[in-house]
This record gives sequence, C-alpha cells and structure tokens, in this order.
Amino acid sequence: MASVTFKIWRGDKDGGSFADYQTDITEGMVVLDAVHQIQAESASDLACRWNCKAGKCGSCSAEVNGMPKLMCMTRMEDLPTDQPITIEPIHAFPIMKDLVTDVSWNYEVKKRIKKFKPRSPDAADGTWRIAQEDVDRVQEFRKCIECFLCQDVCHVLRDHHKHEEFIGPRFFVYAAALDMHPLDTENRLEDLKDEGGIGFCNITKCCTTVCPEHITITDNAIIPLKERVVDEFYDPIKKLAKIFTGK
Repeated sequence: MASVTFKIWRGDKDGGSFADYQTDITEGMVVLDAVHQIQAESASDLACRWNCKAGKCGSCSAEVNGMPKLMCMTRMEDLPTDQPITIEPIHAFPIMKDLVTDVSWNYEVKKRIKKFKPRSPDAADGTWRIAQEDVDRVQEFRKCIECFLCQDVCHVLRDHHKHEEFIGPRFFVYAAALDMHPLDTENRLEDLKDEGGIGFCNITKCCTTVCPEHITITDNAIIPLKERVVDEFYDPIKKLAKIFTGK
C-alpha cells in the first residue's frame, strides 16, 4: 500500500482550479478506483461520470497526466506515483462540474448524418447477400464506444473550437461505417465536405493513438473518406468532363 497525491480539477463553467487529495493505492487499482476512494474519504461532492467500469460505456473519459484516457482502463501501476497525478475533464467540450463535461453536441451531430439506406433485397426471400470481406471492413468501425477521446484530442475541436464547421473523428468513423457498407445507397460526400469539414483534418493520427478500442481511425476511415471527397469534387478530369458534357 502506498499513499499517492492526486491533483483533481474542481470547478464549473465559471472557473475552477486543481485541488490536492491523498489516498492509499493498493495492487490492481485503476484511476477510477482512486477517484471513487477520494469521493468516499474526502470529497463527497466530487462530480465524476462513470457507468460500466469495464471500458465499454465510454463514460469515464478524462485527462490523466495530460493524456485523454478512460479512467477505468488506466492502471495505477502504469503511472509515476512518486509525483502528483493530475486528473482533469476533457478539453473539447464545455465543463459542467469537476470532471463532467457536456458532450451533448456529439449527439446532435450524429442526428445530422444521413442514416443507413439499403438497396433493394437481392434474394427471393427478401434478404441481402454480401461478401464476408465487406462485412469485416466495416465491423472495425462498430467497435466505437463513443468515449469521445478522439474528439477531445483533435486539435480542430480542442484548440480551434470549430464545432460549427467540423464534426470530428468520431463521426468520420460513423460516416465511414455507413458509406463503406456494400448495401448502403446514400451519398454523404458533399455533407462531409461542407457541413462535416473533413478538409480541416490534417491526418496527424492523434485520434487513432488515444482510441481505447484500437480503431484505425485515420488510415481506415478518414483517409478513404477524404480520397472519395477529392475524387468527387476536385478531380480535374471529372471537372473537364462536366464542362464538356454539361453533366
């Protein structure tokens, strides 16, 4: 057992500061365990969002020592406990209280993306036939738990606050899952270019780095979508063809 100091951000939308807490850490604890222990011992009014404690609900997102992480999946044994451990709310969204932020913007963004629209069934029994490799391709994107750590680390949202112009990596993953599905007939490319602001992404891969589900966000979702947008709207050959054909 060892006593560890935590610097936890306390405050609300009007401001706040870090407060120091000490608690004893035992073998096997994760950061969320420590926060719960601090709540029980010395800060009963500390606000912290969590649910499953198994890395599947995405609720306990925070910044631990400056890195966006799930507190329930961040083991104390992996942190330097000989110095204070900082815990603060994710930066890309408005603070509500302490470690809790208002992430409702994300759900509004999701509503704006065109939903799955399948083509007509291709079998007599009214079902569809698709290749297993096509199933596998989009399955990776379905692992997203909407922890919004990728949104938090994205500089377009975190530093430049372009929430009105940019939907962020989480929703490029969502759009990719739809757009790359072999049965889907909807066209989302113009929306991704304009309302989605996909051009703002400069593929730094920071979103891929922090994903707790290890989704290859940049290479498998964002880059293919950017390529499709470029092919559709910026291909010089297509532009010339439109000029000469009037289509």
